[in-house]
Amino acid sequence: MSDTSTGIAAAPVEAERPRDRAFIGHPIGLAWLSASEFWERFAYYGMQTLLVLYLTHYLLQPGHVEQVWGFGAFRRFIGWIYGSQSQMALASNTAQLYAALVYITPLAGGYIADRLIGRTATVSIGAIIMVIGTFLLALNSTFLVALLLLLAGVGCFKANIASQVGALYRVDDPRRADGFQIYFLGIQLAVIISPFICGTLGQRVDWHLGFVAAGVGMVFGLAIYLAGRRHFPPEPIRRKGDHVERPPLTARDWKTVILLVALLPVLAVSIIGNQEIFDAYLVWGEKAFQTVFFGFNMPITWLVSLDAFVSAVTMVGVIAFWRWYGRRWQEPAEITKIVIGVAISALGPLVLAGCAMVATATHHPVPLFWAVGFHLLNDIGFANVLPVGLALYSRAAPKGLGGIMIAVYYIHLFIGNLLTGYLGGLLGTMPDTTFWLLHAGLMAIAAALLLAARFAFGHALAPEAAPALAPA
Repeated sequence: MSDTSTGIAAAPVEAERPRDRAFIGHPIGLAWLSASEFWERFAYYGMQTLLVLYLTHYLLQPGHVEQVWGFGAFRRFIGWIYGSQSQMALASNTAQLYAALVYITPLAGGYIADRLIGRTATVSIGAIIMVIGTFLLALNSTFLVALLLLLAGVGCFKANIASQVGALYRVDDPRRADGFQIYFLGIQLAVIISPFICGTLGQRVDWHLGFVAAGVGMVFGLAIYLAGRRHFPPEPIRRKGDHVERPPLTARDWKTVILLVALLPVLAVSIIGNQEIFDAYLVWGEKAFQTVFFGFNMPITWLVSLDAFVSAVTMVGVIAFWRWYGRRWQEPAEITKIVIGVAISALGPLVLAGCAMVATATHHPVPLFWAVGFHLLNDIGFANVLPVGLALYSRAAPKGLGGIMIAVYYIHLFIGNLLTGYLGGLLGTMPDTTFWLLHAGLMAIAAALLLAARFAFGHALAPEAAPALAPA
């Protein structure tokens, strides 16, 4: 499942133009922001889909890796973090370190926007930097420079454009949730489409051409954003000496914060099966799955599009299921849903372990229904993990700490991607069946720890009861 919930920030909300319903009943700014975000995500997922394959099949090969500026120092740095490096380990570690840092740099971008130059200027600068960085991926020598620029650009762009979507609506506007659904629908479409275009060009024509296609998409995103600026919400006015008073934290507040922070490593382990989709899963799947149909050899990157499609369908299905369930019985608390989700998604790598066992026994690639089974279980489970966790951290956060706790929640994605990079590097060092059983086992342990936390500390994460009305 793609991490399309990334970037929702608790942001100040400015007043909306009361009669602005020009875009299917929503402010016209939503159309411009959604279109810009679509192309930014097109570029991001097009690049990320190709990254580990590009590294293993091309850039890290002799004759190419020597051309990369500063790669010797970078390899020593990666070795300091992860230890000894095989070629697969180096590719996996590089790709996942980048994916991990994507969840940290928006903290700096949010500070720049909130305290220095405003959201529109910050997003514009971020988009320009990302255009440059994406095109620089098309050159061997500037690979590391490109990654640094992309990290800086995403940091400026991602959270701030999502904040602008929220700022289109007043706090009491019932269209807010629907507006974000429209916004994320565009993201989901980008995740489905970009592997078909960038992945196919990269794998079948030229690796660098795949990155060029992603860069062209980012140019479209920048052009749309700049063209729509007059429709964006006004920047908040800040006066020197402004200070926001926050209520002091109670003992219950501190207990909740400590518990939410303590859960982060467990949540990080719970997502490793999903995060492998952009990493070792693609490298392993090239040999494990039957991808030739009627003489056409399907690019393995198309599996990312399959996952995005399955993710969209299962997300709708999970939402509908819990609405149906809630009309008949009491809906489970967020922590219970997360436990259920992790347990289901842990079955995904178990399917891949069975797939690897069959492929090893028969010495032939296996049919793609194994991949479909993996994606179904992973995405049904993940739909109960990432967005539900976001809801838990935003709801349970003490008053005045909502935005901070959302940023804290995304730290588990940073940790999870670092862990995935390490695990992906183990591909080829052990039997493939063992490799996927390792993922399933770690996720099962995470589910068990979350279940223990639910029984031991669930009351601390439960909503506080509303005060009873005094008798007349």
